[in-house]
Amino acid sequence: MKFVIQSTELYARLQILGRVIASKNNLPILDGILFETQGSTLILTASDNETTVTSRTALVECDANCRFVINAKTIQDTVRELPEQPLTFFVNESSFEITIEYQNGHYRFMAASADEYPTPPAFDGETTTIALDSAHLLTSIGRTAFATDNDEYRPVMTGIFFDVADKHATLVATDRHKMVCDKITLAGDPANGSFILPKKPAALLKNILSKAEGQTRIQWTPRSATIETGDTCISCRLIEGRYPNYQSVIPNDTPNSATINRPALVSALRRMLSFSNATASLIKLAFNQNGLTVSREDIDFSMSAEEALLCDYQGSPINIGFKGQYLLELLNNLESEEITIRMSDPSRPGVVTPTQQAEGEDVLMLLMPMVLND
Repeated sequence: MKFVIQSTELYARLQILGRVIASKNNLPILDGILFETQGSTLILTASDNETTVTSRTALVECDANCRFVINAKTIQDTVRELPEQPLTFFVNESSFEITIEYQNGHYRFMAASADEYPTPPAFDGETTTIALDSAHLLTSIGRTAFATDNDEYRPVMTGIFFDVADKHATLVATDRHKMVCDKITLAGDPANGSFILPKKPAALLKNILSKAEGQTRIQWTPRSATIETGDTCISCRLIEGRYPNYQSVIPNDTPNSATINRPALVSALRRMLSFSNATASLIKLAFNQNGLTVSREDIDFSMSAEEALLCDYQGSPINIGFKGQYLLELLNNLESEEITIRMSDPSRPGVVTPTQQAEGEDVLMLLMPMVLND
């Protein structure tokens, strides 16, 4: 059989699917990408047995339906260096010999039968479905993914928690030092529910959404989920377990608040962190009616730094300490020109929010304090 596809269109799909394949697979067939032609459509599938990504694209020409598996590295390396042009695939359906012809040459290699390629299990149990704006979802995943934990002994903390309630989806991530809650308004009136999306499919989804438009549809059961956006679908197992009650750690009484220029604070923190080592990056923030003083001292190496910043402060004078790298991560994952930091006392978490929230979004970041010596 024969089919024809544009080289750049094929390579764009291969780049997405290549991120799914694990460096070491228990099943050798999972080192490859499944090619399946159905009429004028090419369906590409890659899997690591936990996460499966399927992408559809149009063919220029196709004379029959066929299924086969090509080693992912082989096909990616083959197509990568080719300029934009039609590629003609000739497939020997008995021996699975593949010939790819292009303008001034051809490649020939062996594929494998698709009979042993695993398929994602069908949904088992009650399903819940929501639809989100792809652009909002992309932004929310970008804001939350950095705050996930890497502790394999706390698996529920290693993923992004989706909490669907009251016509909103709240994405939550925490590593016990910092926490991000990003609330998105949903269309319609979906049923309440929740699930924990593992880190790998979240990273894959972020990459796919960067090129997507319109709505993203998420359907899940207690064990698995499918996420469809445009012509790409992710099927994955979910992290099972009970996510911590994130709402209980958000302070309700925060009488002290400061509105600060975010880029100015980011620049100051970067300068302060050059005066600290990686294991002791305590940054002191001193708030009063005159503004904010950011300081850092490293007694072991006889280094110190102090910088004054303008801010609009309401409340009693307060000195609070944060790990500088964590605070910098929070600020770098916000886009607003100004941020508001709300505090109750030096021993309780500080709450960081954009001073003006974007339409349809409600972002809150929380950072645990560090003990000051003074």
